[in-house]
Amino acid sequence: MDRRRLLQYMAATPTIGLGACLANAQTSDWPQRNIAIVVPFPPGGQADLAARPIADALQRGLGRGVTVDSRGGAGGKIGHAFVARAEPDGYTLLCTLPSLAVLPEADRLFDRPVAYEVSDFTPIARILADPTLLAVSASAPWRTLEEFVAAAKAAPGTIPYGSSGSYGTLHIAMEMFAAEAGLKLLHVPYTGAGPALNALIGGNVQAMAATPGVIKAQADAGAIRVLANWGADRVASFPDAPTFRERGYANVEYYNWAGLFAPRGTPVDVIDRLRLEMKRAMTDPAIIRIFEGASSPPAWLDAPDFSEFVAADTTRLIKAVQKIGKVD
Repeated sequence: MDRRRLLQYMAATPTIGLGACLANAQTSDWPQRNIAIVVPFPPGGQADLAARPIADALQRGLGRGVTVDSRGGAGGKIGHAFVARAEPDGYTLLCTLPSLAVLPEADRLFDRPVAYEVSDFTPIARILADPTLLAVSASAPWRTLEEFVAAAKAAPGTIPYGSSGSYGTLHIAMEMFAAEAGLKLLHVPYTGAGPALNALIGGNVQAMAATPGVIKAQADAGAIRVLANWGADRVASFPDAPTFRERGYANVEYYNWAGLFAPRGTPVDVIDRLRLEMKRAMTDPAIIRIFEGASSPPAWLDAPDFSEFVAADTTRLIKAVQKIGKVD
């Protein structure tokens, strides 16, 4: 999607305050049946971590069943396209990651049919925004980022790393680092972060990018070790992992956010009600404790701010994909 279309899309996104939302929401008879939150990845990854507590909170707030529907495949493309084609009635929602913007650009890069566009969705709320971490198997010989880089340069293309799929969030993070460091790594795509983590623990790959909440338990158990993080600052739950910037890679910064979306065209009163319920959920001490306990502190943004965030992040990620170019 070009910048003009992206800006037109964001300009059309609801920007009213939550007070006005309440007035609108009180006049709506939605919902009349159960709601599905589609996660376009297998269980065990960042989007799944975000969606499940939110589904429980929305179910309580809306008085209807809210289920998490995992529709993994093609790095997230299958689930994204499914929601883009869904009836915009508020009964099919999407909880997804930055790959929302990356996958259409990757399709254009390879001259493939584009399955959906970012403009097919209306942002409702950001939930999480964690920096990714460079994790390696506990059996790997590298104890520092410098040792990992030296090994990769000594034997180009031989260190296998897992990802959530080609041009998915974890693939982009690793290739961003590899391009900056002048490395050639061996990409092994999986259907999601959960399967990729299982492959890392099982020794089928030797490295991966992952968010703190996804790998914290395995790191604490000694099954993996963390060498660095893609954030601007060190992560509280992994204080010994330096940032790539600290180690001289000034352009390596990446955050794996998770957010809730609805299909474009969903009625404004439905969006308003969802915004209200998301505010209640994201300020609920019980929900906050769940996310903080998983080492993924809440990073809530309401629809207007989240829309601006998505627009800026989409522009940045499209540039990153174009710079990386065609990779396996």
